[in-house]
Parts: sequence; C-alpha cells; structure tokens
Amino acid sequence: MPWWLVVLLVIAVALLLVAIHDVFQRKHAVLRNFPIVGHFRYLIEKIGPELRQYVVADNEEERPFNRDQRRWIYATAKHQNAYFGFGTDNDIGATGHVLFLHSTFPISGHEHAAGMELPCTKILGGWRDRPAKFRPSSVVNISAMSFGSLSGAAIEALNRGAALSGCLHNTGEGGVSPYHLQGGDLIVQIGTGYFGCRTVDGRFDIGHLLETIEGRPVKAIEVKLSQGAKPGMGGLLPAPKVTAEIARIRGVPQGKDVASPASHAEFDDVAGLIDFVELIASETGLPVGIKSAVGQMPFWEELASQMAEQNRGPDFIAVDGGEGGTGAGPLPFTDHVALPFWMGFSRVFAEFVNVGLHRDVVFVGSGKLGLPADAALALSVGVDLINVGREAMLAAGCVQAQKCHTGHCPTGVATQSKWLQRGLDPTSKGVRVANYVSGLRDELIRLSHACGVCHPAILPGDAVNVADGSRGTLSAHEWFDIDVEATVLEPVVVKEVMEVMDPRPHVGHEN
Repeated sequence: MPWWLVVLLVIAVALLLVAIHDVFQRKHAVLRNFPIVGHFRYLIEKIGPELRQYVVADNEEERPFNRDQRRWIYATAKHQNAYFGFGTDNDIGATGHVLFLHSTFPISGHEHAAGMELPCTKILGGWRDRPAKFRPSSVVNISAMSFGSLSGAAIEALNRGAALSGCLHNTGEGGVSPYHLQGGDLIVQIGTGYFGCRTVDGRFDIGHLLETIEGRPVKAIEVKLSQGAKPGMGGLLPAPKVTAEIARIRGVPQGKDVASPASHAEFDDVAGLIDFVELIASETGLPVGIKSAVGQMPFWEELASQMAEQNRGPDFIAVDGGEGGTGAGPLPFTDHVALPFWMGFSRVFAEFVNVGLHRDVVFVGSGKLGLPADAALALSVGVDLINVGREAMLAAGCVQAQKCHTGHCPTGVATQSKWLQRGLDPTSKGVRVANYVSGLRDELIRLSHACGVCHPAILPGDAVNVADGSRGTLSAHEWFDIDVEATVLEPVVVKEVMEVMDPRPHVGHEN
C-alpha cells in the first residue's frame, strides 16, 4: 500500500473518531451539531483577540455584546478565570463611562462574596398586601423568553439554572411548558395573545389561568404591554413552527400562523389596565405587575396618578429598554422605537416619585443590564430587580450568531429544529446559567463592598459617577436626572436586608 494512502487512511480514521466524539459529547452544542467543522469556531474564537487587534476590530466594537462582555459571561458561566490582564483597554474618561468611587475603608472579605444572598430590598406584593407577597431572594432573575421563540432544551436549561441559583424565571408570553417545570420558581407572563389562559376565540379566561398555575411554582403574574425588541406591535409565530406541543401549551390550532395582537383586548385605557391587574390579583392571590417599553409619557403620568388616587394597581413595573430583545423584530422597531432603558426608567421612576409611590412599587430593569457595572448602576439609582435575557442565553451556549429569526440557531438555543437543539444539554447548560447568575450577584456584592456598603441598592449617591468627557464627572443621579433622596433606603429596610444576606452553598462547577 503506498505511503500516501496510509497517511490518508490514518487521517480519515482520526476524523471519524473526532466526529463520533463530537456527536456523542454533551458539553458543546456547536460540536454536537456540527462535528469536526465546529472546532474551527473555537479555533477562530481562540485567536480572535489577535485577529481583531491587528486586522479587524478591538474588543469594544462588536454589538450588541462586545467581546469583553461575552468573554466575562462565558468565563463566569464555566467557572473559569474571569479576570482581564494588563489593565483596561477602555477609554475610562470617555463621555458616559461609569466609575465606582471606592471607599478608603472598604468592607473586608471580598472572597466571602461568593455564595452570599443578594435579596430584593422590597417585598413584592407588599404595597397591596397580596396573600402571596414575598421578598425575592435574588436581585438577578431570568427575563421573559417564551417556549417557541426558544427551544425546549434552552428553556429547561434556564429553569434548571434558576432552581440552582435561587432566582426567578419569567415564562414569557408563550405559556407554561413542561420545560419550565424543572425546579425553578416562575413568573407567568400574560401577553396580548393570552396564551395558556385564553378562550378558543382568543379572549382572556381567568379560569384557564387558574388551571395553568395550579400546583405549579408560580410566584407572580406579569401582564406584558410591550417589549424592547418590537414595542408597539404584535408578534407572529409562523405556521411551520406551531408544533403539536406548542399548540397544546398555547391553546391555539396546530399548523396555523399564531398572531399576537399589538394591544390587549381586555382593556384599552389605564383604568381598564388597573381593573385587569386587580382582577388577576384577587383571583390568584399573587403579586401582579406589568412589563412595558417606554414610549409616550402621558400613559405613565396617568398610571402613577390613578394608582396613587385609588390605592390600586400593579405591584411591580418591569421597564424594558428599546435596546433589548432576545428574539427577532423588524429593523425600524429594533433600532428606532421606544426609549433606551436609562432614558425610559428615569422618566417612569420620576412619575412615581411625584405621587409618592416609588417606595411601594417594585421596579424591574431590563435591557442589557446583565453585566456587573450596569446592574450595580441600575440598582443604585432606584431599580429593585434586574432581569437578564440575552446574557442568560449566552450562558446557556448562545454565540451571538444573530440567527434567532431564521430558525437556524447553531447552538440550539433559539430554534425548534430537533437536530440543532439536540446539541444543547439542559443539565450542563443549566449549571452554567446558575453559575452566571450567581457570579453576577457575587460581582455586585464585591463592587458594593469596595464602596463600603453591603448591597448595591445602598450605594451612596456620590459613590457612582459618570464621566462627562471633559475631565469631569457627575453623580449617576445627576447624569440620569434621578432624585437621589428618592433612592435612599430607610434604616429599617437596610437592617432587614442585611439579616437576609447569609452565605449560601456554591452552585457547582462545569467547565
């Protein structure tokens, strides 16, 4: 046999063995779905910094999440080294750059941040004294992502991660699927399509909602008015994606387009919205809130005013930024509709400060807040809970391929393809999601300790600054025009929170 034929045979056998290994391993979804060729992705990723430095772009130019941000999420999720060497490559004096002013006498023991509780400073449902009111044990929670837009394997991984890390998991508007029932506590979202709680003609059915939540770990209900990806418009799940399983869970016909209307059929004004919230709360006993991107302000002015006058209304308000979006949307809407989170939240918060309800309502922030500095900044200026969406997807294996709208997500996260989602192992990815959530909380605590306090919501008004681009800084409250006094916690609240912040076991390692 010629020597070259022997070499080719050896290479062929080696590739076959690599392919078999790739198909049957469960750690890497890309390799499982694309044996052999998937290794090129990791090779390119490994030499990516050098390619960008000398050929393409720097670490801060990629969007929506740049390389440094993704690297931190991946490393944290895998319990790998999340440190960065040789100093920052950011322009830390650039306009808008966030700076934390550390204390000369910080809290010692940063190493003890790992595994500590980081609870919400407010009681969810406390304002209206709902029977099932509770204090969320984690300020970091998983945002609304529906089964249908994400695969069952991805939803299962997210819920397993929620269970392991002790955070809440929002179901999204697609209903409660078996993949949501892996041990994590749920917030059930009700969208304009009323999936999982609708009549045959698409109207809201309170009886069906009660059946959906009965016996399930549902902690709260969220009524979605709009979302950051496509505010002001409804959604469409094409007929080919409406499988028998999705049809059963959503309560819709199989194999037909499923449209979510732009607005709710059960109410068309603020008074109706408040009545709808109170109906659900009275029937379920659960805290009920709303989620919305921020557009025209008269709605928020009227909502805050009527809630104050009537002493009725949502227990929490989730403000979604126009820069958010875990799925797909038309380019004009993703790029140009709704205010960015920081603009939107500051305006909404101000309306509730004006009527004196800012200490009663729980404010949830969503829209690229899943990195430590952004989350700490939000918590310091009045946000009570952080929802992470795309960041949790990255922890579950997403590689920012931006193919969510095609059904061809290479990692099995945002697809209904059985072949592609088989590459995503929910058990191992669930651990990674938990590691990410816990790791983000740990970093929030370490930042707080460096500034001399135990919780980011207690950061002094002058501890977080924003560079103004001209060698000066403003406090974050000044920069975003937020009343600093409105965000100061009462001593009794600080005492309650500190009593809850006890060490908890490590989640575990999965490299």
